[in-house]
Amino acid sequence: MASQTQGIQQLLAAEKKAAEKVAEARKRKARRLKQAKDEATEEIEKFRQERERSFKEFEAKHMGSREGVAAKIDADTRVKLADMEAAIRTRKEPVIQEILQFVYNISPEVHKNYNRK
Repeated sequence: MASQTQGIQQLLAAEKKAAEKVAEARKRKARRLKQAKDEATEEIEKFRQERERSFKEFEAKHMGSREGVAAKIDADTRVKLADMEAAIRTRKEPVIQEILQFVYNISPEVHKNYNRK
């Protein structure tokens, strides 16, 4: 009977030891997963920063700075406004004369739908 009790005690001890090993393995797995997640997050952040930097370089190379673009648009607008004002100055008098000719040269006539009874 003593050997049976001793055998049961050994089985319980082995089961406890196995449960501890399984628990330790789960903890190691959780640590590895957390470490992998942290590394992946860090790598993603580095990649995002690199892409952001390269985009800013591309933007500066091809478009210039935002202030430069705004200044160029402003200058182009001023040039176009000056061109329009010059066109108005050169064409204003002939247009006024043509409108006055239409106003002065009225030829009264009866409308085609007018019925004389």
